[in-house]
Amino acid sequence: MKMEKKTGVIVIVLALLAALALGANVFLAPKAQQGAKTITVNVEHLEGEDRTFTHSTDQEYLRGALEEMGIVEGEESTYGMWVTAVDFETADESKQQWWGYTVNGEFSSYGVDSQVIADGDEFTFTLNVGY
Repeated sequence: MKMEKKTGVIVIVLALLAALALGANVFLAPKAQQGAKTITVNVEHLEGEDRTFTHSTDQEYLRGALEEMGIVEGEESTYGMWVTAVDFETADESKQQWWGYTVNGEFSSYGVDSQVIADGDEFTFTLNVGY
């Protein structure tokens, strides 16, 4: 009987911790800004000319704006789109190349599917070499 009570208490505590973690994630996650906004997207190519794009959008997340602009390609994963090409330059995995990006000069903790955008945001995509 004592073992069953301990197991029940542990299950309840774990359930409460899971609910708390989920609630904190929802509460602390950045909130999407609805409505018109203008963003800047810089593309730093490995070789060749870097480019800057300015785009007005009603999209709430970066992926939607990038797709409107027609400057990204990617592969679907369990975490959303893995960006494989930006501005017609494809990362070569055999050379350990990958696209990363910053938001207003800070490395993003989110993929393009969950990166919220706000009016005036500046995104810089850089083709990196090496894992």
